[in-house]
Amino acid sequence: MAGRLTVRRLREHCLGKPGAWPDNPFREDGWVVKVGEAPRAGKIFAFLGEQTLGVKLGTGRDEADEWLARYPGHASVMAYLGRSGWNTLTLGGAIPDDDILGAADESYSRVVAGLPHRHRPLGWEQA
Repeated sequence: MAGRLTVRRLREHCLGKPGAWPDNPFREDGWVVKVGEAPRAGKIFAFLGEQTLGVKLGTGRDEADEWLARYPGHASVMAYLGRSGWNTLTLGGAIPDDDILGAADESYSRVVAGLPHRHRPLGWEQA
């Protein structure tokens, strides 16, 4: 059911992934969660806003656009990164909490798979 997932719970979920760590490079615009060796090799897999989650949901727009069709008004193309398959999902709306958590998981897997092998955390395949 949508609406019960808090940003705090979502952040904890993301930080529970192997090798995940928080960062706040944009200060006032919220936290990000990265994976990979800190700080230089770390890659963002989740942008956490006050009521939003930015995630990589495809290698390009075709895959990521499936979310826009499924949740119009609650999923949108992410500014600046959208052409690379990133979307912004709204918490507490029409998107079920399990789908939002699954989107965070998918983004994590996509980003880790793109890291050089030496920067991938142990156990990431099971996360």
